[in-house]
Amino acid sequence: MIKDDIIAFGKYNWQVLSVKDNRALIITEHIIALRWYHTKFTDITWADCDLRKYLNNEFYNEFSQDEKEKISTVTNKNTDNQWFKTKGGKDTVDSIFLLSLEEVCEYFGDSKEKLQHKGSQTWFTDDENNAKRQAKYGNDYHWWRLRSPGYYGRTGASVSYNGYVYVRGNGVYGRPKDGGGIRPALWLKL
Repeated sequence: MIKDDIIAFGKYNWQVLSVKDNRALIITEHIIALRWYHTKFTDITWADCDLRKYLNNEFYNEFSQDEKEKISTVTNKNTDNQWFKTKGGKDTVDSIFLLSLEEVCEYFGDSKEKLQHKGSQTWFTDDENNAKRQAKYGNDYHWWRLRSPGYYGRTGASVSYNGYVYVRGNGVYGRPKDGGGIRPALWLKL
């Protein structure tokens, strides 16, 4: 197994993002559902949002017992949004999670240098790695959610349908009307 391989695990195909220490970081190849980050429009962080509860309970429980034993529980750092200083919240212990701003830039072509450039109100990362970050829901490219905060506590960072990393983010609930694409990630024991 190497970076960018597509593997089957549970009900989905997953893209391998990294392999280290006998584990692989994987993300669903496609958007698997449209869901809100939270169930109301309020200030919320990854630690307390309803999407995290869903991924680590109902979604996690879709896996068989054998599959669950292959999923590593990890501590995720939830850093502040470096453009807007929006609080990322406390670190979390997760089996299933969304990628952070930093992780999506690191694992989809290493755009971290551009992510750290905050010149002239640039609210998204648009670079040569856009195509690598694009994801489909059904037959069409669609935007997908990250766990990092956006412009303020009622928004979460995302990746646009054209692969831009949108650091300003989308509403946690209410807008856009579709809720946003979900691409769960996990560390798989090898």
